[in-house]
Amino acid sequence: MNTVDSTEENHAIDVRLLRDGDLDAIVRIDAQASGRLRRDYFRLRLDRALNDTSVRISLAAEIDGKVVGFLLGSVYYGDFGVPEPVATIDAIGVDTRHARHGVGRALWSQLATNLKGIQIDRVQTQVDWAQLELLTFFHKLGFKPGTRIALERALHHDRDD
Repeated sequence: MNTVDSTEENHAIDVRLLRDGDLDAIVRIDAQASGRLRRDYFRLRLDRALNDTSVRISLAAEIDGKVVGFLLGSVYYGDFGVPEPVATIDAIGVDTRHARHGVGRALWSQLATNLKGIQIDRVQTQVDWAQLELLTFFHKLGFKPGTRIALERALHHDRDD
């Protein structure tokens, strides 16, 4: 797909579509950030990315043949009452040893190129307010709060709501 020079140590970052064999790397990278092994969750997400969608946009970043980052995304055509297609970034992760070396930016750059090629004009994602590093990353890429508001409500198991 694409090769980008990283900002450190002059290693090339190769970005390609995710493959089934990337599960272990995705789980390892996510565990570095989350502190949890979410193998079942990412198995389902990867299966969906590879099999359930007609448009494959999920990516892996490699340095010297080793997966050092991933991006799981989807394309929706008219969900939540929005008539135009929109892409979502469902999960993104970079190996901590390669953080701030251009891996996340390389994943974004390839995703944006791919989406423009299929006439997708908008990308959305959600970030926990407490994840300042991730918020900063998306801000630097030009993301800003959208016009739609995500709503949530806690369910109380000790009473009827």
